[in-house]
Amino acid sequence: MPRVKRGVQANKRRKRLLKHAKGFMWTRKSKYRQAKEGLLHAWSFQFADRKKKKRTFRNLWTIKINAAARENGLTYSKFINKLLKAQVQLDRKILADLAEHDPEVFKKIVSSI
Repeated sequence: MPRVKRGVQANKRRKRLLKHAKGFMWTRKSKYRQAKEGLLHAWSFQFADRKKKKRTFRNLWTIKINAAARENGLTYSKFINKLLKAQVQLDRKILADLAEHDPEVFKKIVSSI
């Protein structure tokens, strides 16, 4: 029975990993061991930043709503409180978009609550 030669599989695995490391700096793009280490970190940051992105956008929406609410004589917290009491079903993403692109509509929402 002939012996099993595994060079093809090993090279295929390394080549695939180096393809993922394309664009990395210095030896991390060309040497297997460094590329593997770099990818472990990169994929960890990638996962964490997908979660962080949601926080960042919500924070941005809050800032936009607060700026528009203050132009209409309210603070952010008072505006959100009045929306909740009036049972207006608009989320922060939509409110921020209205505040930025349609200030007249936002003003109507503020005056209606």
